[in-house]
Amino acid sequence: MKAIVCTQYGPPDVPQFTELAKPTPADNEVLIKLYAASANPVDLHLMRGKPFFLRLMSGGLRAPKRKVPGHDIAGRVEAVGRNVTQFKPGDAVFGACRGAFAEYVCAKEDNLALKPANSSFEDAAAMPVAALTALQGLRDKGRIQPGQKVLVDGASGGVGTFAVQIAKSFGAEVTAVCSTQKVDTARSIGADHIIDYTQEDFTKSGQRYDLILAANAHHSIFDYRRALIQNGIYVMAGGGGLQALQAVLLGPLLSRIGRKKTRFFIAKIDQKDLVFLKELLEAGKVVPVIDRRYPLSDAAEALRYLAEGHAKGKIVLTVEHSNDS
Repeated sequence: MKAIVCTQYGPPDVPQFTELAKPTPADNEVLIKLYAASANPVDLHLMRGKPFFLRLMSGGLRAPKRKVPGHDIAGRVEAVGRNVTQFKPGDAVFGACRGAFAEYVCAKEDNLALKPANSSFEDAAAMPVAALTALQGLRDKGRIQPGQKVLVDGASGGVGTFAVQIAKSFGAEVTAVCSTQKVDTARSIGADHIIDYTQEDFTKSGQRYDLILAANAHHSIFDYRRALIQNGIYVMAGGGGLQALQAVLLGPLLSRIGRKKTRFFIAKIDQKDLVFLKELLEAGKVVPVIDRRYPLSDAAEALRYLAEGHAKGKIVLTVEHSNDS
């Protein structure tokens, strides 16, 4: 099979489009013939090996232990391990696993769900990591409630476009923060209010919010907390290294000494949540926003575009198979 392979840490130019052996599923795994994958910031971080602690977590100090990048997948089941009970060959599925930038991949059955009936493989592949991050950030960490005033900072990126729509589905009044070029995107996904951060700093406006989800945090933890109501919650789901450090080191302390809470988290692949997202998409409450599509062979170009930070929504890789009719 063809796959994108990284044999060393480095920029998006490092990955090579090359031939690999087709994987064989373990007893609890499903072999999937991929039709689409999507790129996430975590793929860039793991490819670069930065920040350094990611090398420790992934087990590759000098070079990536897992050579094929990517996490989000959508495709059709080709074979199943002997202990798999939820899926059968021919099922259209989506979910997440390591090594998504390939023609075939093996995934644990608990990390998959049936593809939404009314969606393309591309739409399904756009969802897992970004939509799970938005859902778990809002519902589990942010404890979102109907009628709350929710602000999404970085509302036009992968996580942000899902966060706006998911917050609306929970009955919140949503303010989207984005750049001038992305105002139309924020409006198209149903934001009640839009703040162009090039024109206005929401942390200094005097407006207060019940919940702030920073999909791409640029402000300090103190700025975000200032924009919360007295019992508000700030959830950091992505952003700069300094902001992450503040959330990890200062967040727990500040949460203990005040009524405003700060949460930092990394999304977990959860099958029940994948099914929940599937139902939201089937109900028309969530529509994936896809900025650009690239063939798998152009994954390096897709990652370069992602690294520029200008994408509106998600970047999807399409996988074509020469033996398809």
